Amino acid sequence: MGSGCLKVTKYFLFLFNLLFLILGAVILGFGIWILADKTSFIAVLQMSSPSLKTGAYILISVGALTMLMGFLGCLGAVNEIRCLLGLYFTCLMVILITQVAAGLVIYFQKETLKEELSRIVGSVIENYGTSDDDERNLEDAWDYVQTQIACCGWTGAKDWEKNKIIINQSMTVYPCSCFNSSKGFQVDSRFCNLDVPVNSTATDADWPVHKQGCMDGVEKWLKDNLGVILGVCTGVAVIELLGMILSISLCKNIHSEDYTKVPKS
Repeated sequence: MGSGCLKVTKYFLFLFNLLFLILGAVILGFGIWILADKTSFIAVLQMSSPSLKTGAYILISVGALTMLMGFLGCLGAVNEIRCLLGLYFTCLMVILITQVAAGLVIYFQKETLKEELSRIVGSVIENYGTSDDDERNLEDAWDYVQTQIACCGWTGAKDWEKNKIIINQSMTVYPCSCFNSSKGFQVDSRFCNLDVPVNSTATDADWPVHKQGCMDGVEKWLKDNLGVILGVCTGVAVIELLGMILSISLCKNIHSEDYTKVPKS
């Protein structure tokens, strides 16, 4: 490889790793957001399932590792340090293999994940309105989900028939966040009263609520955005492969190790 081509590879790898450093910061921020978020569907899962918190910590670790790798890649490229470039290549390869393995696990375990989500949401609905103040954020998050997706329950409004308060009220109240109204409706309370005679009973079919379950709404969102999700995943994989190719190419064309190039503190 000529001197000019080597310089182009070196500085291109530097810019690539600068982007990798930014990507690591984004992943790190996303992991922190999952832990801090209190107003979305993420909060419902986080407070009901310890596995999501574990996932958030994994994201934070991956983000921090990615930032470190970006820094090492920048340092190794600019100063032509073969050991750092080799370490960078190895780490990228491990991350790529891990991502592919994680994708396969999610794909083949999707039914198990769906069952876990169903169990979590079912517990939230059943105890909705009876929880203490510490779990109020969890209920607020589920209200937010139902309002934004325009859905009711996980599989449908019938899920709310298991709620303790609704059972005690003979089905004459319904969750306000399920209310099927015009755009701009604001949820001001937990339950809304159904206009029925005193001491009467009702069913979920009598409620003026959305008929679509949130599971269908989430699946629809995933299908609508599948192209974007696959595009992002493919883009990340291509970027990682490009980084591996550039780093190993530069590493092979650095003929001798010169530790005098390592910055001194």
